[in-house]
Amino acid sequence: MSHIFFRSLSLPLLLLAAAAFAQTPIDETRPLDARGRIDIGNVKGRIEVRAWDRDEVKISGTLGEGVEKLVIEGNRQHLVVEVRYPKGGWGNRDKSGPTEMLLNVPRRADLKIESVSANVHVTGVASSVLSINAVSGDVMVAAAPAKASIDAVSGDLALTLNSGDVDVQSVSGDMVLRGRLNGDIDAETVSGNIEIDVVGERIRELKANTVSGDVNVRTALAPKGEIKLESVSGDLLLRLPKDVSAQARGESFSGDLKATGVTVEKRQGPGSSFSTRYGDGSGDIGLQAFSGSAEIRLE
Repeated sequence: MSHIFFRSLSLPLLLLAAAAFAQTPIDETRPLDARGRIDIGNVKGRIEVRAWDRDEVKISGTLGEGVEKLVIEGNRQHLVVEVRYPKGGWGNRDKSGPTEMLLNVPRRADLKIESVSANVHVTGVASSVLSINAVSGDVMVAAAPAKASIDAVSGDLALTLNSGDVDVQSVSGDMVLRGRLNGDIDAETVSGNIEIDVVGERIRELKANTVSGDVNVRTALAPKGEIKLESVSGDLLLRLPKDVSAQARGESFSGDLKATGVTVEKRQGPGSSFSTRYGDGSGDIGLQAFSGSAEIRLE
């Protein structure tokens, strides 16, 4: 009887122990200089970074089942936080559970984040450099780094940035970029769509390229600024204020071309083009599409 009783108790206790192991809590704090650097790595789950006004990093969350440990290395100038998986290749990683990490970091600390399928969410930082590399996880950022470099393969990008230098690359994910952007923007994707909305600033240089996705840009242009939009089969739309000053031209092999105040010239054979001047023509604008449409719209 007693053996049966203890056996009946053992199963719930084992289940509770397994659940506790699967949800190993994270609660760590490390010093980091206000302008130090922190590298963060996680394969699956979530990486959330929030800025605060303390010279330290607080790490909280839960480690996934099957994760070997959370590695924290470095010093006050450079800290590394990485989820470590058992040795044995990607098979062991696939069997492990997701790790959820929340990091509070100094507002001006530089950030480098690497993720495979973990979603990345960054808010409030004003780093000199913000670097994010993700494979299949989505990336959301609301921050003011001086320079932002964000690469993704299949995840979507939702970026609100107040930055002077932005480089965004994606393969099949859609990207939305908006904010006070007054320097250089370079956006590129293969099959994803690109949407760029510059708020309250005049861009100095903007380049957006896609193969089969659409590009939709709304911005003002700084004096002697440059905008280049290119697509193979996607559509291009550039919306500018009526006081824009630039030489503008567009070209398409088989798509439709439109531009405010412009008569599009049809070539002998396939293709069409236009060339015009807005204002005193100090800037330079070029749109090039192969089979997609391209339009410049003054609003």
